[in-house]
Amino acid sequence: MNPLELARARPGPARTVTFDGRPLEALPGQTVAAALWAAGVTSWRSTRDTGRPRGVFCGIGVCFDCLVTVNDRPSQRACLVPVRPGDVIRSQRGTGRDDD
Repeated sequence: MNPLELARARPGPARTVTFDGRPLEALPGQTVAAALWAAGVTSWRSTRDTGRPRGVFCGIGVCFDCLVTVNDRPSQRACLVPVRPGDVIRSQRGTGRDDD
């Protein structure tokens, strides 16, 4: 069953964001992580030293595994940042800074 139907949720119309240049639809109130997961994206950061994939781990902003670049701001925790219409989301390596 669709989770929206199960919860009887009635979100507003979907909004369009981009992830690594690909358009995605996100529902109002979703975090970046939730929107990426709903689109089938489970990894959007790689570790600095070994390039291992990372995505959501704790889901509450404690672990920093879900770092992503949103609107040219690196190291945003995807599990905490709400999606806004037109957001440009990019995967990142390490902390997303040039010195990594």
